[in-house]
Amino acid sequence: MKLLRKIKKTGGFTLIELLVVIAIIGVLSSVVLASLGTARGKGANAAIKGNLNNLRGQMELFYDSNGSSYGSYTVANCPSAATSPATTGLHDAPAVNMLESARAAAGAYAKCKAAGSYWWVSSPLKAQEGSNLYWCVDSTGNVTGKQLQPADGYTSCTS
Repeated sequence: MKLLRKIKKTGGFTLIELLVVIAIIGVLSSVVLASLGTARGKGANAAIKGNLNNLRGQMELFYDSNGSSYGSYTVANCPSAATSPATTGLHDAPAVNMLESARAAAGAYAKCKAAGSYWWVSSPLKAQEGSNLYWCVDSTGNVTGKQLQPADGYTSCTS
């Protein structure tokens, strides 16, 4: 009987034990939240890359149906549904939707240029990948990460 009474008196947790458990849970949750933030950035980057890669196919369809021309367009911010002129494949409704989706994922506008025989689009990435801050796609088939966006005089992502 004495043994049972002794067990009943020592059955609870001390305040120190509870604080240690709470501290361990806090450290583990901060590690998980940090890795989730990285995963969100990589997911947004994948969405940007996917939309720009799909844009390449849309621009080739426009080129074939527009007398072997990509049209003419230069702007700091790529076309949106409201601002896009009808003189380029970048105005085509599917292309505008892809550009809008890339803008939504990046939280910033892409930079575009189309000039008859060539075009390029460069969008900021949501999360930096190595030294790359931008993703660039062009009419020559280049799909690459860039540290800087191409300038207006460029004819591709690499020139």
